[in-house]
Amino acid sequence: MKLHKQDIYKALESITVPGEGQNMVESGAVKNVVTFADEVIVDITINNPTLQAKKKTEVEIMRAIHEKVYEKAKITVNIKVDAPAKSLANSIKGKAIPGIQNIVAVASGKGGVGKSTVTANLAVTLSQMGFKVGILDADIYGPSIPIMFDVEKERPMAVTIEGKSKMKPVENYGVKILSIGFFTQPDQAVVWRGPMAAKALNQMIFDAHWGELDFMLIDLPPGTGDIHLSIMQSLPITGAVIVSTPQNVALADAKKGVAMFQQESINVPVLGIIENMAYFTPEELPENKYYIFGKEGAKHLAEDLKVPFLGEIPLVQSIREAGDVGRPAAMQTATPLQAAFEKITQNVVQEVVRRNDDLPPTEAIKITTMAGCSAVKK
Repeated sequence: MKLHKQDIYKALESITVPGEGQNMVESGAVKNVVTFADEVIVDITINNPTLQAKKKTEVEIMRAIHEKVYEKAKITVNIKVDAPAKSLANSIKGKAIPGIQNIVAVASGKGGVGKSTVTANLAVTLSQMGFKVGILDADIYGPSIPIMFDVEKERPMAVTIEGKSKMKPVENYGVKILSIGFFTQPDQAVVWRGPMAAKALNQMIFDAHWGELDFMLIDLPPGTGDIHLSIMQSLPITGAVIVSTPQNVALADAKKGVAMFQQESINVPVLGIIENMAYFTPEELPENKYYIFGKEGAKHLAEDLKVPFLGEIPLVQSIREAGDVGRPAAMQTATPLQAAFEKITQNVVQEVVRRNDDLPPTEAIKITTMAGCSAVKK
């Protein structure tokens, strides 16, 4: 039997678009119909992105054509989702924490690149700029933020908020901090499976009184694993910052970190890449630069991946010393290090502003487990 386009369109006129009061043809949802002998291809655009809506639309189209045109027609339905743009005025969707404006994840593909050091110095620099800042130390198995802020012996206090007992973050240098390091002994190894670690993180996120924050920085563990998914499941991340050193082995892992956030099912904007340990400058030769780990590797990676390059941090002994004594190097006034961290922090703020202006709010992802594998979806 030879099918005709006008018969297909007439059949589709019997299907009403939910919420619009018009049929598929009148509303413009049907973009194209192609017929060939007993085959028909229907291209359609809908506004509802859910799997249920797509399946229902496909079933209705097939039923209408089979009942009104030809019951043995071979039908292919191509569905495109054109969801209406989300208002930028809306607050971030998902399990947003009231009072927190921007949540920035600081990540690295591998350990030892200085991710926690960068997080600490970004935080104090933001605070010096007048922002209200908090750090969630999500590096469950190697928490170092308490040491870097000289608060490793502190413990969060309990406060009553609206009749509920909440943890009050520890505060120093104008930065509020919560870390699993506050709840373990210095020589105690955290040997937890994923679900237990995720539960601890959720308690620090939602059972804490963070108050008003312009920025919450999340110090993620190295790599791309279960903790990362748990965080992105729990919180709508505004954007991610990737920290790397210039050498190829670190860049390869940093590339995987960028790819994780850019997966369609995760879709967290990458604000940019920071190059740590970019070069070594000895104290006695302040004008000299020695590229021990390679030159501008992270900058070239950012260009290749088409993400912003946020700046470079030199390999300087005083950064390590400052972290060890619990006073981040960015607090040293009128030094090249302070200038470097200030420039990088300004770039991060600029990218957050651009991201909030140009992109819709991020949603927390949903994670399901199927056949022993993690399946991630919006």
